[in-house]
Amino acid sequence: MKKAKEKESSERDISYQKPALRSEAFARALGEAKLRLAGSGGLRSLCEKAAKKAASLPRHRFKANWPYLQTMLRLVRAYERGEYKQVSKDDLMWIIAALNYLVDPFDLIPDQTPFLGFVDDAMVVEFVTEKTRQTLDDFMIWETNGVSNPG
Repeated sequence: MKKAKEKESSERDISYQKPALRSEAFARALGEAKLRLAGSGGLRSLCEKAAKKAASLPRHRFKANWPYLQTMLRLVRAYERGEYKQVSKDDLMWIIAALNYLVDPFDLIPDQTPFLGFVDDAMVVEFVTEKTRQTLDDFMIWETNGVSNPG
């Protein structure tokens, strides 16, 4: 059990070594996420922009994390509508930060850069998926069970 925790911590530290996660663009995305959670709003607009952007992305760059990106979009929409509140503020902040980064055309590798433009976006989505996987899985279970307006 101790080795598993050490490995998990080590993997998290390695994730922060990825350039996209140390970039000014990611710091900006996190800052904007904190503002949105503090009440400045804009979650509906962010979801709309992020959904439009996701529809135009090459899915293969996101590999196994593509379904989790879609889940992030649905979770934030449900949260914004007041349908789903069973998410910690920290996890929600990370998820919103990933969506902020996704819609930023001037992130670490600009999206217009041929062949590479979405690699950094995929790295951020992968990182946030790793950090919030249990929350995303819980949300998918909630969706599957068809629960509405939980406590």
